[in-house]
Amino acid sequence: MSVANEAIAGHAPHGAVRGGGHGAAHGHGTHGSRKSYIIGFLLAIALTIVPFGLVMTHSSVGTPLIIAVFALAQICVHIVYFLHVNRSEEQRWNLMALVFTAIVVCIILGGSLWIMHNLYINMMPGMMQGSMG
Repeated sequence: MSVANEAIAGHAPHGAVRGGGHGAAHGHGTHGSRKSYIIGFLLAIALTIVPFGLVMTHSSVGTPLIIAVFALAQICVHIVYFLHVNRSEEQRWNLMALVFTAIVVCIILGGSLWIMHNLYINMMPGMMQGSMG
């Protein structure tokens, strides 16, 4: 395998130790500690139980907004504690790819909602001229 192909595959070139430290050659350099996994797991459980409880108790005051906020917090917890994406130099490209993906998803969702809203407003039955009503 060439050096370029190894870089694409995520392997260090032959004879080189990736990351420069003990365990880095095996890919353990970016893994979190057991404590961080437990913190992430407990946060994920809490961020799941609260919206679930709101829905099961039929709370109607602001429930959709609260669920959306907890969903965004859940995404952030997963990104930080389980995917280990942070602002470090090694994670810069992963963070940029994640931000780009989020922007594209927002554009697609926003555009789709805009199109569906305009279709609903402009194509309501009975409001079109020449309809048989």
